[in-house]
Amino acid sequence: MAREDFRVAFGRRVRELRDQLQLSQEQLAERAGLHRNYVGGIERGERNVAIINVVKLAAGLDTSVAELFKPFDRVPKRRSRTA
Repeated sequence: MAREDFRVAFGRRVRELRDQLQLSQEQLAERAGLHRNYVGGIERGERNVAIINVVKLAAGLDTSVAELFKPFDRVPKRRSRTA
C-alpha cells in the first residue's frame, strides 16, 4: 500500500468517527485544538499527520489512538529484502 493510500484510509477513518459523533470539521478541530482547514486536509488524505496531532484527534473524537488506526490492523507486513 502506498503512503498516499495510508493517508486516504486514515482520513476516511477520521471522517467516519467524526460523522458518528455528528460533528462538523470545525467542531472536531475546536475539540482537538487544530485548525479546521487542517482537519479537512486530513480527511482528504492530503496530510501526513504528526503523532501529536493523531493524539489530539483521538481526544477530539473521544476515542483511542488504537481505534483511529483500526483499519490498519490487517495491513500486510513488508517483505524483507534479501539478496
